[in-house]
Amino acid sequence: MFHVKHGEAPAAPPSAAAVFGECLELAEQYAAVLAGAGIERGLIGPGEVDRLWERHILNSTAVAELLNSGERVADVGSGAGLPGIPLRLARADVAVTLVEPLLRRAEFLSEVVELLGIPVTVIRGRAEERAVRDAAGHIDVVTSRAVASLDKLSRWCLPLLEPGGRMLAMKGERAAAEIAEHRRVMSSLGATDVKVMECGVNYLTPPVTVVVAVRGSRSGAGRRGSRIPPAPRSQSQERRPPRPQGSTRRTK
Repeated sequence: MFHVKHGEAPAAPPSAAAVFGECLELAEQYAAVLAGAGIERGLIGPGEVDRLWERHILNSTAVAELLNSGERVADVGSGAGLPGIPLRLARADVAVTLVEPLLRRAEFLSEVVELLGIPVTVIRGRAEERAVRDAAGHIDVVTSRAVASLDKLSRWCLPLLEPGGRMLAMKGERAAAEIAEHRRVMSSLGATDVKVMECGVNYLTPPVTVVVAVRGSRSGAGRRGSRIPPAPRSQSQERRPPRPQGSTRRTK
């Protein structure tokens, strides 16, 4: 077991207290680990220290606005634990599993989870592997952050989900263009109701752009009925989960 080295992280911004609540101290400890062992082991670049909170930690919690209480979340390609660990610290009412194929990163994640004392599962393996799907069990939501293109993410993430489950892919300003580029592949894999949403609009500038896709029924994958529609204009969701000092909006 490696020693989880702490570094000097910037002070948490005022918005962090509202996002993390009673877990703020754990979030600060996680930030210190990223500034220490995270850089030492090549998981975070040295130039990222000054923007750990806004660019990485709070950025990761923004998708918590799209989660419902009691859901089981798998973070694919978790790397340094982003967004999975901040999500669990912000939302104690969801279960989080971190999926990471690289041994050194998986070891880091296990150490951090143990250090923070949070009930997060770490699985070493690739999301597309049957063993990972079996180990993960029932999954309602799959998250990813700057992992791969949407066609690859759909191949990796959708099979982990139960029908009706959601893939939340954190993307940049090209999200809509990427949907258009990979529309057919995503549809053939069973992705439905694909849309672009912005999260954390009240405490992040810019907010986080998220591609949301629902996994259709197993029998419907690739059929005409699983066609991906264009991203609709702003519209309220039918069910609104608890949100950490922010509001989610669907982009035009």
